Amino acid sequence: MKEKTGKVFVGLSGGVDSSVAAYLLKKEGYDVTGVFIRSFNIDGCEEKDAEDARRVAEHLGIPFYVLDFEKEYKKKVVRYMVEGYKRGITPNPDVMCNKEIKFGLFLKKARAMGADYVATGHYVRLERKFSMINDQFSNRQGGVFKNSKIENSLEIGNCKLKIAKDKNKDQSYFLWTLTQDQLRYCLFPIGEYTKPKVREIARKAGLPTAEKKDSQGICFLGQVALGEFLKRYIRPKKGSVVDTNGKKVGEHEGIFFYTIGQRHGLNLGSKNKELGIRGLTKTKPYYVAEKDLRTNMLVVAEGENNPALFRKEIKITDVNFIRPHLSIIHNSKFKIPVLARIRYRQPLVKAVLELGIRNKELGIKGRSLIRNSPPKEDPPLAGKFLILKFDEPIKFVAPGQSAVFYSKKGEMLGGGVII
Repeated sequence: MKEKTGKVFVGLSGGVDSSVAAYLLKKEGYDVTGVFIRSFNIDGCEEKDAEDARRVAEHLGIPFYVLDFEKEYKKKVVRYMVEGYKRGITPNPDVMCNKEIKFGLFLKKARAMGADYVATGHYVRLERKFSMINDQFSNRQGGVFKNSKIENSLEIGNCKLKIAKDKNKDQSYFLWTLTQDQLRYCLFPIGEYTKPKVREIARKAGLPTAEKKDSQGICFLGQVALGEFLKRYIRPKKGSVVDTNGKKVGEHEGIFFYTIGQRHGLNLGSKNKELGIRGLTKTKPYYVAEKDLRTNMLVVAEGENNPALFRKEIKITDVNFIRPHLSIIHNSKFKIPVLARIRYRQPLVKAVLELGIRNKELGIKGRSLIRNSPPKEDPPLAGKFLILKFDEPIKFVAPGQSAVFYSKKGEMLGGGVII
C-alpha cells in the first residue's frame, strides 16, 4: 500500500472502532493525532472512555489531546433533544451530535490546529474524486498533497457517502446532514471492514480496547433511562390512553415520554395487560400509534400488524442532499426512485421522493426541526418539504426521527426530518 501523507486528527471515543481507525491510518503513513471529545455525560462513564482513549494513543505512540465541548454539547445536542420531546416529537440526538459536534466543532478546531483531515470510527464508506489538470483519478479515501493548488483541486460536489461493507453495522443513517465542505476533510477508515474483522485487527495490534463492548443507546445517558432524564426537564402530565376505537384502556404519565411504535412501559393497568395477556387468554400487545399533544391523549393499537401503525407516505423537512446538484428542484414534476429507511438498522425499502409544498402552507412557518441557527443563505429546498411515498406501507413512523434515502448502488443521497 502506498504511504499517505498528511496530518489526521482521529476522534478516539475509547471504543474499539475508533481505535482501529487510528491504527489503520498510522499504518498507511498518515501523521495521526488522537483526540477525545469531552461532551456531556451524566453517569460518569466518560471518564473511563477518556482513559481508554489515552491508553490507545499511548499504545500507538501518537499525540493525544482532550477537547472540551461540554458547554456546546449541552446547547446544541441536549437542548435540541429536550425541546423536541417537549413538542411531542422524537428527536435524534446522534444526528445532531454528528452535525454540530463531531463534524462541526471538532472539524473546525482540528483544521485550525493544522489537521488536513479528521477521522472517526463510523461504519460508512466515503468515495471522492480529485480533479487535476488534464487528468482525473479516483481515490476512495483521498490523499493530502503538499502542492496546495493540487489539494484545492478537490472540488465541492464529488464526495459520495456509501453504505458500509458491514450492512449490520452501517452508520450512514446518522450522517445524512453532512455537506461536501465537511466530507472533503473526512476519513472513515473502517467502512471497508466488518465488525468481526475490526475486532481481529484490534487483537492482532494489541489494542487495549480490542475486547471492549459496544456502547448502546444515547451516548451521554450511559446507564440512565431516557424517561428518567427527560423528567428532569419536562414535568409529567397524566392523561388518557385510548385504543383505536376511542376506548380508554389506561393512563400515561405524559405523552412527551413516549414514541411511536413503543410497546413497553404503557401503564395499561395490570402487568398481564401490559404484556398482552388478560387472565388465561393471550392477546396481542399494544403499541403507541399516535400522540395528541393538544388533548394529551395517547392512542395505542393492538397487535404489531394493526393498520393504525402503518403509513404509505411521509413528509420530511430540513432536507439535505449529500451532493448539491441533486437538490436543484424547479417544479412539481421532481421525482426520484430511492431506497429509504426511517430508523437505524431498518431494512431499506423502495420509495419515491417527490417535491411537496412550502412549509408555511402547513402552518410550520419555516421553523427548522434540526437547525440550531439559520444558514447563511437559503439552500434550494429552503421553506419546502419532500414527500416520501413507499411501495408498501411502512410501520412505526415517528415524527422528529430521520428519513434517509439511498440509490440502488448504495450511495446515500441525503435525508431529512419526519414531520
